[in-house]
Amino acid sequence: MRIAKKAQRQKAQVPGHGSLIQGVLELNDKVKKLEELKKIRAELKRANKKVIFTNGCFDIIHVGHVRLLREAKKQGDALVLAINSDASVRALKGGKRPYVPEAERAEVMAGLESVDYVIIFNELDPLQVITELEPDVLVKGGDWSVDTIIGRDVVEGAGGKVISLPFVDGLSTTNIIQRILEGNARAK
Repeated sequence: MRIAKKAQRQKAQVPGHGSLIQGVLELNDKVKKLEELKKIRAELKRANKKVIFTNGCFDIIHVGHVRLLREAKKQGDALVLAINSDASVRALKGGKRPYVPEAERAEVMAGLESVDYVIIFNELDPLQVITELEPDVLVKGGDWSVDTIIGRDVVEGAGGKVISLPFVDGLSTTNIIQRILEGNARAK
């Protein structure tokens, strides 16, 4: 009881605190565990809604990511974004990565309008999540050809489609990191 009253007093002392906290809670409500997403997927399927799935590390967010997610969302009704855990990113990209911790990456991605749900996965690839969710549409960037997209057989086997969206040269986290290390700004 005493803790609840103290929390109420603290909220009253910070202008706009309620709306800020509500916004953070709404973003965190988009971040789900696999079991939660499986239930949501079942509900969406019953409602004849198409679920789109994409994944990646999303360590340093750039316009290429935003464009990919916006285009992916156009392929259906609900976009599930799976992001690699910190351990998974380290295994894939090297010991200095990620630069942004998984909880923060998940919150940032949940803040994007095109993203409906975010899940963090520990494996090196999202095959388990794709197998469990069986999305209607699987989308990756153009750096992946359709025949190399992980989970393609699962999605197509269930009657879904797999799409490789066009890749924009020069828009990658690796390129951004390299430019920063070299002290080079991108030409306008």
